Amino acid sequence: MAQVRKFDTQVQYLKYKVLREVARRAFHGNLMETISEIPKVIVPGTKPTMRCCVYKERAIVLDRVQLALGGDKTNPNVIEVINTACDECPLGGYTVTDACRGCIAHRCEDACKRGAIYFDRNQKAHIDKDKCVECGMCAKVCPYSAISNNKRPCERACKVKAIGMDDDKAAKIDNSKCIACGACVYQCPFGAIVEKSYIIDVINMLALSEKKICKVYALVAPAISSQFTYAKLGQVLTGIRKLGFDGIEEAAKGADMVAYDESKELAQVGKDGFMTSSCCPAFVSYIEKTFPQLKGQISHNLSPMATIAKHMKEKDPTCKIIFIGPCTAKKLEIQKPEVKGYVDAAITFEELQALLDAKDIDIATLEEEELDTASYYGRIFARSCGLTEAVAEGLKEHEIKDFDYRPVTCDGIDECRIALLKASKGVLNGNFIEGMACVGGCIGGAGCLEHGGERNKAIVDKYGNQATEKTITDSINNL
Repeated sequence: MAQVRKFDTQVQYLKYKVLREVARRAFHGNLMETISEIPKVIVPGTKPTMRCCVYKERAIVLDRVQLALGGDKTNPNVIEVINTACDECPLGGYTVTDACRGCIAHRCEDACKRGAIYFDRNQKAHIDKDKCVECGMCAKVCPYSAISNNKRPCERACKVKAIGMDDDKAAKIDNSKCIACGACVYQCPFGAIVEKSYIIDVINMLALSEKKICKVYALVAPAISSQFTYAKLGQVLTGIRKLGFDGIEEAAKGADMVAYDESKELAQVGKDGFMTSSCCPAFVSYIEKTFPQLKGQISHNLSPMATIAKHMKEKDPTCKIIFIGPCTAKKLEIQKPEVKGYVDAAITFEELQALLDAKDIDIATLEEEELDTASYYGRIFARSCGLTEAVAEGLKEHEIKDFDYRPVTCDGIDECRIALLKASKGVLNGNFIEGMACVGGCIGGAGCLEHGGERNKAIVDKYGNQATEKTITDSINNL
């Protein structure tokens, strides 16, 4: 078996081990007959290593197995909470710390409109959680900064405020707000929030390819260049082939197509209008759910993934296309009516690693396969500002010289929110919003093996510079 790979956290490693074990048994054709054995394989012996006892550890693993099989079919969201795992975080919200001096000003009490502040016999302030609505006014007025907001990691990670608590104080996801960005998945220290996996669907499709029923293609995101750092990119591509894929295509090719069309579309919005990008599914979902009045400003282009997949399906309608990337929101995007017919499944880099190791494919020992179809501009879509640069190049290649291009680059949902608020009030100082839900862009996606920040950005830029096609037009002409 391939050696254990490096992951950012032990939570990621646990997820990987479960996925690998499920995939291995699925490849061998005995998954359902042996599924009950998996918890004991992941948690052997009698001594717990993560929880209070091995029995709880195994119960959580079994819940993870169910998510690896696709999770709750009645829940349209791809992000789910493992209730058995979500029991370790203290209650969040505003808390009075030991810094409280028991002053006589009682500004905290006066600021609270709900009567949630009370005092003990030593005049130290306390907060009645049943009355507190977490407005934060008490914290703002305290002269000693003695009141802090101790949010749970998942709540802190969720910038769209989709995380709450159920009656049992476990995390609860509001699907009406959730954009499936996966930030909560990556930040939960107990791995209690996990995205559904569709690796079984992928394995079943690969079986169809093996039987020559149809061809199955891997569509790889350009962020793959910054992952699997223990091997060369060409070796990763060979490993994907060895899984049984008939071919591999760059999603960056679709990015070239989007940049070409999006730049032309932008030039038509007029001097007083604006347009947003449509590449990041979590960003698009954020607009649809939080700023519905701005839906008409979203670019009419499909995402790079869907754009190139559509082109591939037009050439071979019987083929199956599996997207491989860093994004959990892609799993939700492929369910959209306008995308569903083009992309058959989406998996993350974490899941790809599990599939490779399930088949004992050690990519570090393989020959390198070359994949060179996209331009520099398509490949740099993987990081923040990449789309902005590509659209500028698109305007140049269209020879649109009389358009005043004023991009607003948003790196993460917090920056997206500010830009969209300004746009909704008509005070946006720009005419194109590049929205990336994950900080850093796709290289910061929840499904990455590692999140290297500036290092990963440099690798993506190098990958872009290695492209044979130096212009977007050259890339498109070779479709």
